[in-house]
Amino acid sequence: MTDASVTLNSAKLAADDLFRRKRLIALAVPALALAYLVYIAISFDVAGLTRRASLDNAAILASDTWSYKVHVTRDNRRGGTTYAIEGERKGTYEKGTRPTWINEESDDALIIDLGEGHVVQFLPDNAAVYDVPRFGRIETQLVDGSIRTNLTEPIPDWINLSDKRITITTEAGRMSMTRTRTEVLRYFAGWEMFWFTLDSPYHGRSFTEIAVGDRIDPTRGNLSGAVSDIWNNGMWRHKDVAWAMGETILMAFLGTFGAAIIALPLAFLAARNFAPLALVRGFTRRIFDFLRGVDALIWTVVLARAFGPGPLTGALAILVTDTGTFGKIFSESLENVDEKQIEGVSSTGAKPLQRYRFGVIPQVVPVLLAQILYFLESNTRSATIIGAITGGGIGLLLTQAIQTQKDWEEVAYYIVLVILMVMVMDWFSGWLRGRLIGRKD
Repeated sequence: MTDASVTLNSAKLAADDLFRRKRLIALAVPALALAYLVYIAISFDVAGLTRRASLDNAAILASDTWSYKVHVTRDNRRGGTTYAIEGERKGTYEKGTRPTWINEESDDALIIDLGEGHVVQFLPDNAAVYDVPRFGRIETQLVDGSIRTNLTEPIPDWINLSDKRITITTEAGRMSMTRTRTEVLRYFAGWEMFWFTLDSPYHGRSFTEIAVGDRIDPTRGNLSGAVSDIWNNGMWRHKDVAWAMGETILMAFLGTFGAAIIALPLAFLAARNFAPLALVRGFTRRIFDFLRGVDALIWTVVLARAFGPGPLTGALAILVTDTGTFGKIFSESLENVDEKQIEGVSSTGAKPLQRYRFGVIPQVVPVLLAQILYFLESNTRSATIIGAITGGGIGLLLTQAIQTQKDWEEVAYYIVLVILMVMVMDWFSGWLRGRLIGRKD
């Protein structure tokens, strides 16, 4: 066999071996990915989560974000019926008044028209009847502390029944009966009483009536009274929300710029061209690693134990974390400065501080400001979560609204405000960056 044949065979074997390895890799990568997905499905119990998931509850939750409920509640112990929007005291109809879709025949009997053929009747002796189209008449009554109905097996999945409680949920509304009360909820689109509560004289008035109409409240002007009632709205708490938004922005502002002020002088100690001692550089860099290595949420919990809850604790948590991050970013920027500019300032007889001020700072200011403004925008979002832990800002109101699980339209309202706040901060930081640094078209 000639040398050429040996070379050709070696090349063929090498090519076959290369193709074999590529085929193995092509099969192994999808197999590993599939195995990993199977592991995730088992460890996170995806099958169990699928079985426990309730699309009906998800649909109700989603509808609650853009609609409100009117509660018709009868006290099964003391008697009497109340009508309230979202069950709130500020949304309770005055005695003798009620929504137009409720016909009150007597103190113990009334007819509630839920629309689309759904009708609920409150009857004497703690009895109620729900006429459901395409299903029939559901009769319920509280007898000796137990719920009695005319329902027979099988019970539809939209009816939750026990001897202590019955809940009927349809597309028109919801009815429930317990030992203490019988309640009907009817849904309406929108955020009711967003501007004025029922106890405000401006509720139900048009903008024209308030702006140019006759005086509605004899004790105050229309515009001043309307603004006061909106600002002090007891259901939507516009005054508290505005204060909370200010606290959130303040936490982000103080934390971000406080961290920048602290990190800048420390960054000189971590930069190789400004701190020749390796021990000093190493120690400063380890401090930065420690500060940014612990997440801001962990610092929030630690500082809350030391200083108590409040927006100041949130600002300190952001400050501590960003000091480590800014220290690393600033020191890397300092290491990349142009030495010729520093030498030019030194040739004028400038002292060390003057060399830093006129030879170093002008070079790094654009990078530093860009990073600071970016982190200001990012920390505005982070301050929402931090505020939920420290008890300050819009995050606290959002957490409270989620935990109560009562008025999800308030949750949607707070989320919309957070999104708008982030958008405004994004625009503001971009505008400020353009004014301070310059903007290239």
